[in-house]
Amino acid sequence: MTSQTMLKVRLSVLSFMEFAVWGAYLTSLGNFLFKNGLGDQIGWFYAIQGIVSLFMPTIVGIIADRWIQAQKMLSICHLIAGLFMLFAGLYCMSAGEVEFTPLFMLYTVSVAFFMPSIGLNNSVAFNALTKNGLDTVKAFPPIRTFGTIGFICAMLLVNFAGPADARFQTTYMQLFVSAAFSFIMMIYSLTMPVCPVSKGSADSSLAERLGLRAFSLFKDKKMAIFFIFSMMLGVSLQITNGYANPYITFFKEMPQYADAWAARNANALISLSQVSETLCILLIPFCLKRFGIKGVMLMSMFAWVMRFGFFGCGNPSSGLWLMVLSCIVYGIAFDFFNVSGGLYVDQKTDPSLRSSAQGLFMIMTNGFGATIGTLCAMYIVNHNVVATDPVEVQLEGWRASWYIFAAYALVVGVLFWVVFKDDDKNNAPSAKEVVSEESTDGGGMTDVKI
Repeated sequence: MTSQTMLKVRLSVLSFMEFAVWGAYLTSLGNFLFKNGLGDQIGWFYAIQGIVSLFMPTIVGIIADRWIQAQKMLSICHLIAGLFMLFAGLYCMSAGEVEFTPLFMLYTVSVAFFMPSIGLNNSVAFNALTKNGLDTVKAFPPIRTFGTIGFICAMLLVNFAGPADARFQTTYMQLFVSAAFSFIMMIYSLTMPVCPVSKGSADSSLAERLGLRAFSLFKDKKMAIFFIFSMMLGVSLQITNGYANPYITFFKEMPQYADAWAARNANALISLSQVSETLCILLIPFCLKRFGIKGVMLMSMFAWVMRFGFFGCGNPSSGLWLMVLSCIVYGIAFDFFNVSGGLYVDQKTDPSLRSSAQGLFMIMTNGFGATIGTLCAMYIVNHNVVATDPVEVQLEGWRASWYIFAAYALVVGVLFWVVFKDDDKNNAPSAKEVVSEESTDGGGMTDVKI
């Protein structure tokens, strides 16, 4: 086995464990909350991931760029995230009745340190690949595929583990599973290749020393538009994570669907979405080269329309095929946006800014976008689905909610089609070059050689 192949294997394991941490609870937490009387608060548990992403990825990214090597910072993040997820599980286990405030506070600290780890994971992988002379556009997608496989394995674990009437997907045990994966990541990340830090010159500006130059990317019109639409598309990211599992499980309340396999194994059904990811992610290098970032983003946006629309039309029995289709298109909806966006940002920024730029991308997508999206989705679902209504009325409310989400994604897609111009085909200067040129504009930034 060559050194480059061995490196890819090591990075694939890193990606696997990173997303297993998330997969243990992300799609099933809503089900647990519904079972414990917190169904009307689901949006807050997913919105907080966005709220902490407004500042934590940037802060942690700056630290990783300037003071603490990224692989060490990744280990620290997983240590803290794992501890507080463990504390959340212990609270639920000991509490007679789970209350919103203590669970939410413990959960918040955990995700505050987990969310930056996604960008750090990318930075560690990109650094290692680049140092070994590998093309990140070609080499990274297969590695990232193992992240999706890890997510799937964690989902299936919590779906099938536990007694028949108390699977982990409906209990606090999913929190313990996530904590265990975090502790493994805490140790394993320290074995990764060393990432450089850039302390900057003694006479550099405050922005230079803190790594805030990543925000200068907004001075480039195309990058500014890209980040804005990333935020708008980020609105869609957490909606199915929060509400797909409760929606599918809801069908058990209706006699005609009570014995449907899908209604009893919502996490397993949803895992088809991640299976689709593992296939679609391999198409990214070809699609980026063939269609450019605009074409790939448009595919993602219209896939979100189908993702939501098929959920609204489907059911766990005769309409199961529609739900399966929804899971299939999810691979394009998520990967073509999230992974391609990360690669695009990596290519358009200077090496000294990459951790900060990845943090900025997280702010716009999992920060502003996901926060707005989950809070709006919570309002829409709570308004349309009232627990005291007959189940038939509740079902219509669920479906109306999915159609609203689909209509939003359609509007964003059309606007992006009209507004965003992919000038790379015309050899326009990249944002990386713009940042380099702006370093001599009197703002106190030192010049960066490209």
